[in-house]
Amino acid sequence: MEHEIICEVNKLPPLEAVKEIYIRSGLAERRPVGSSEVFAQMIANANLTVTARIGERYIGISRSLTDFGYICYLADLAVDKEFQKSGVGLLLIEETQKQLGENAKIVLLAAPAAVDYYPKIGFAKHNSAWIIDARGTLVKSKKK
Repeated sequence: MEHEIICEVNKLPPLEAVKEIYIRSGLAERRPVGSSEVFAQMIANANLTVTARIGERYIGISRSLTDFGYICYLADLAVDKEFQKSGVGLLLIEETQKQLGENAKIVLLAAPAAVDYYPKIGFAKHNSAWIIDARGTLVKSKKK
């Protein structure tokens, strides 16, 4: 029997329920779910979240930082492993897109396990992303 998937925008469940989504999705391996303070900041300070649930059970979340007009950084897409490959991730991204202005692009860094997923749903690979670790040392340019 099919159950209706309900998406909700910026209506988060309790933090422990969000943490469970990250754990059940496998994304907890790459996110600070063990640090309550950092995880709470991460969730609270996203300015666009979309959750997916069936009944009272949360099965997915997309967490983004955006200006709504030009760019949206999709920081996390977490779908319970039981529901992966069933369209939940696509549904979360579509709902994220609906919240953005017509010119806003979505950018993301794919988790290693998801690098093959995003091209299949229409994302194009971009080769000029750069990362610096927290408190990483910036190199000052030499003046000539």
